[in-house]
Amino acid sequence: MRSRDTAKLACQALNIEPVESDELANGFDRDAALELVYAHGDDGRVLVVGHEPSFSQVVHDLTGARVDFKKGGVVAIRVERGSGELLVLLRPRELESLARP
Repeated sequence: MRSRDTAKLACQALNIEPVESDELANGFDRDAALELVYAHGDDGRVLVVGHEPSFSQVVHDLTGARVDFKKGGVVAIRVERGSGELLVLLRPRELESLARP
């Protein structure tokens, strides 16, 4: 599965172990996203890897933002009290330019 491979690569770079969640496989939604975030406490940080169209909808449901989520894109959201704030949206081309020396 591509998302599993992507998660392994990201976690390897962050020196952490990936954790699979069944919620991501079955129509990932706002409630599942909040459950994942809340499971890690108030200061927790969660990296979620998955597929469209669920991710764009979750971003919208949490933040109100409509995003064009490309394959390999990254979105950062701050979640507080059941809603979220869109912090950044990076498309693959932007990520590549950040990775260049």
